[in-house]
Amino acid sequence: MRRFTARAALILAAMACLLTATPSTAPPTTIDATPAGQALHVRQALDASRTLDARQGPKPARTTGDLRAKGARIYSGRGFDTCTAPSLGVLTAWRRSSPYRAVGIYFGGRARACAQPRLTRAWVRSADRLGWRILPLYMGSQPPCAWSSKKRKYPITHPSRDGRREALDAVSRARALGIDRRSPLYLDIEGYGVTKLTCARKVLSYTQAWNKTVRSKGYFTGFYSSASAGVMHMAAALAAGKGNLPDVLWFARWNSLATLTEPLVSRSRWIPHRRVHQYKGNVKERHGGRTLLIDRNRVDAPVAIVKKK
Repeated sequence: MRRFTARAALILAAMACLLTATPSTAPPTTIDATPAGQALHVRQALDASRTLDARQGPKPARTTGDLRAKGARIYSGRGFDTCTAPSLGVLTAWRRSSPYRAVGIYFGGRARACAQPRLTRAWVRSADRLGWRILPLYMGSQPPCAWSSKKRKYPITHPSRDGRREALDAVSRARALGIDRRSPLYLDIEGYGVTKLTCARKVLSYTQAWNKTVRSKGYFTGFYSSASAGVMHMAAALAAGKGNLPDVLWFARWNSLATLTEPLVSRSRWIPHRRVHQYKGNVKERHGGRTLLIDRNRVDAPVAIVKKK
């Protein structure tokens, strides 16, 4: 575990350095991988972290503090997400016999992969009444350097403009479904090459614009991505002193451990009640005689506040 922690500090230090450098002065992406070199980089990362804390205080804005004080509804427990919203019959059966009490739904975005024939205002209200806590996911424009060729078909081209426009679309769709203010809207950014600096800068600018706009409309901002891609990128952006970062992190690390610890994210950041861990994916499960293909999640984070009418 100690080696991995050192490696994580090394990666974050290098990324933070790249994020704060201008294109003309950015250091090379290669770093000294010898034991002595790694030790030096780790010491530098720790020194940088202490310096940042001295400047900003022990609790940087937007990543700590109980969001219930701002009106959030928190759920802590097991959850699942699936491509298409399940029928209410399936949700009823699973509510009775599964360990899950939260469900992730893809409510919009041009890169959303599945149709949503059941996802209506009535479905959201009924799911909430059945006792399900809803995690609203929005899959808008994606990194030009996305690992998936399918996602590269929906590239971020004008980061700030795309982020603002798609945030307004997310808010509009959430309102239409009866998802009220003080709910979280989770932006889904699929895995990408974080060391490709032009691409990474586009992702960060897009995400910052999306966050700023969503917050201005009274919603909390969440961010879903691979732990080794977008989540690491957000942690490095925080270390670099960037603003308009997500309120909540939803990290995909398929290690089969239903915990909220992520080696690439400091234990003192994105707490309390600000994390979701997708710990296993593409799993078929059967409960109450009904089968779904799901991703498993451990949740300790804000969920949707659903209007009663």
